[in-house]
Amino acid sequence: MLAKTPPMGWNSWNTFTDKIDEGLILETADALVEKGLRDAGYEYLVIDDCWAERERDRNGQLVADHKKFPHGMKYVADYVHSKGLKFGMYSCCGPRTCADYPGSMDHEFDDAEYFAGVGCDFLKYDNCFHPSTPGFMNYNRMALALKATGRDILFSACNWGKEEVWRWARSVGAHMFRSTGDINDSFESVLRLSESQKPNLGYSGVGCYNDIDMLIAGIYNRGSVGGTGCTAEQYRYHFALWCMFMSPLMLGCDVRNIAPETLELVTNKNLLRISQDEESRPPIFLNDNRGIKDGTTCFRHLSGNNYAIGLFKPSQGRRRMMFSFREIGFDPHMGYGFELTDCFTDEKLGVFGDYVDVPLDDFGCAVFLARLVKLDGYGKTSTSDLWF
Repeated sequence: MLAKTPPMGWNSWNTFTDKIDEGLILETADALVEKGLRDAGYEYLVIDDCWAERERDRNGQLVADHKKFPHGMKYVADYVHSKGLKFGMYSCCGPRTCADYPGSMDHEFDDAEYFAGVGCDFLKYDNCFHPSTPGFMNYNRMALALKATGRDILFSACNWGKEEVWRWARSVGAHMFRSTGDINDSFESVLRLSESQKPNLGYSGVGCYNDIDMLIAGIYNRGSVGGTGCTAEQYRYHFALWCMFMSPLMLGCDVRNIAPETLELVTNKNLLRISQDEESRPPIFLNDNRGIKDGTTCFRHLSGNNYAIGLFKPSQGRRRMMFSFREIGFDPHMGYGFELTDCFTDEKLGVFGDYVDVPLDDFGCAVFLARLVKLDGYGKTSTSDLWF
């Protein structure tokens, strides 16, 4: 089964857009391995738009750009596979792609055979220039074509959230579905996209995931998607929130030159434990007991007797945020509490029987792994219920 957990990998678009070639892709494959990203779970290397010649050949077939990819796509795919990675490509459900290259409309079965033939394991399928037919028909047709090849190809429906895609993406065979417009390298974009999908995360689960768009962590205004750039703290907020929200994790920075703090962030074992939990249950969103309106407090059931708690403050200034266990129907007098581990420091913080109250600085977040434990005495709350 494909997409048992949210897919993880790297995509060329956010940093390079059309500035892609064979050398870049081979070097990126090397970097994913050498920097430990493959072993952390980032298994798909995906080439986005602008990889093809501007027109099909005389037989109506897709052709890789001869200057950018002189050895062809199978050569690139074979190299990617030799590194223990999976290979991804891009097309579009219209007659042209978003960057005006050949799209797959009316060529779905031929193109699916091409992708399978070169060794494609992942197809990002965009939404530009198609006629005004219902969107589910365009994506269902390509899903059928991919399955007809007999090759396992993860189908990423890049629909931008049109026609309430979260309601039908699973039905048409998609393994992940873009539920938003394009992200850019700014904190405002992170907040806008994530807030828009809070009501829709319940549609996400094993086999088909709500894609809030690719990661901008580590781009630092050196990408091609616009925006003002983010601070390290804002990228930390962004990555941790994507993990809590079960969004696919597709790196968008230049991993050949990834900053040390970004590499540490995106390989954080505790955050990835939350992202990749086998049950893939969406978060519960809770109120902050002080009535704070501009933050996000959420709680997730993980597999086994494990849980995740996230507190996210999207504004400047120092402020405390509280998560009262009563917000999830929990009463400390039942004789149970949560043993907490700080996801960023990996520090075990003790057992909490009533609430968590933490100070957060500019654009701060706190994420905890939690395990339900019995308190020492029935009805006795732990003395760990103190402000941090």
